[in-house]
Amino acid sequence: MRRGVAALAAWPLAAWPLAAWAQEASGVDSGDTAWMLTSVALVLFMTIPGLALFYGGLVRAKNVLSVLMQCFVITCLVTVLWAVIGYSMSFSRDGMAQGEWGLAAFVGGASRAFLRGVTWGSVHPNAGSIPEAVYACFQLTFAIITPGLIIGAFAERMRFSAMLWFMGAWSLLVYAPVAHMVWGGPGAFLADLGTLDYAGGIVVHLSAGIAALVSAVMLGKRQGYPDTPMPPHSLTLAVVGAGMLWVGWFGFNAGSACGANDRAGMAMLATQLAASMAALTWMFVEWKRYGKPSVLGFVTGAVAGLATVTPASGYIGPMGALAIGFVAGVVCFYAATSMKRALGYDDSLDAFGVHGVGGTIGALLTGVFAAKSMGGHEDVSIAGQFMAQCIGVGVTLVWSGVVSYLILKAIDLTIGLRVSAQEEVEGLDLTQHNEAGYNL
Repeated sequence: MRRGVAALAAWPLAAWPLAAWAQEASGVDSGDTAWMLTSVALVLFMTIPGLALFYGGLVRAKNVLSVLMQCFVITCLVTVLWAVIGYSMSFSRDGMAQGEWGLAAFVGGASRAFLRGVTWGSVHPNAGSIPEAVYACFQLTFAIITPGLIIGAFAERMRFSAMLWFMGAWSLLVYAPVAHMVWGGPGAFLADLGTLDYAGGIVVHLSAGIAALVSAVMLGKRQGYPDTPMPPHSLTLAVVGAGMLWVGWFGFNAGSACGANDRAGMAMLATQLAASMAALTWMFVEWKRYGKPSVLGFVTGAVAGLATVTPASGYIGPMGALAIGFVAGVVCFYAATSMKRALGYDDSLDAFGVHGVGGTIGALLTGVFAAKSMGGHEDVSIAGQFMAQCIGVGVTLVWSGVVSYLILKAIDLTIGLRVSAQEEVEGLDLTQHNEAGYNL
């Protein structure tokens, strides 16, 4: 009995060297893991509640709950799809070989379906210093917010059931292949071509922005647009949501280093600089054009700067970040105002003007400011890298645009995309959810 008690008491000490050896063998770093756990929470915070409040405040009062519901349900739907097959399609490495562009170069296989193999001791080649469970969860938060951004284009007029089908199909048929092509590692199509996308300017913002534009065009304009004023029902909520997005973006960009290191630190600095410069630039451009600076314009400029610097954030220096922020403030302002009016599409909350345009110019400018000659970190030629960026942008633009159109067309031919005219007048809160955002 005494021997049994003594053995039991000594077991933790005897097991300690084995546990330490296992941690060392797996290559897991506790500091990197702690930062990545924080980054997971920060990026999820961007969608719920950040994006939900930002978009929710920008719509009319009769549609606020519909936007909040869409953000939350996308979070849950994409999470389940990610576990079933999305993660495997995005990051499994079945049959991949560098320079051999078979199917595996464009989409992952099924080896990680149902998260098979994601165990306590597993690590992913893309992030060997953190557990694969943390890496999968971090990438999940990107897969969640990307379709969430599209909501801004069709807000106030898409059927809830159609939205569910579209987001589920889009996350698997558009997001997963693009993520694999860019971030899949050696053997992935765009990665092998040298396309750089540090934290999702192409994978997240461009792919979502093009889908947003296609959605806005296919659904048509809201009733009364552009002649009837449709001001945000609560700029207060929108500003609070924008602030949450800004804070969460540090996890988005600095977290993409997959570790607590110097690249994460520079990405964080670049993120802050670009967002601040873009917000100020947008404000002064708007001030000059309309006579007064608006709060809505200021926070939208900040979001534009965040989106635009995202693909470059881990590759550029501080001055490159300021330059990108300045370009974002000017170009995204005109994209969300003059260009939208000239082309006549109804992008309700400027998802394309901010994320599609911002992601595109950010990806292209990565080819300029990532070079060491421009204060960046990468040993590349500007001409060669810019061409690689153009290819990445072009492939993503075509893939997201065509597949988004096909998904939306299929849904429209079956259950229909848009609510009825009467339902749109009453508001989506009551007609889609039988609830009201405010009981006045």
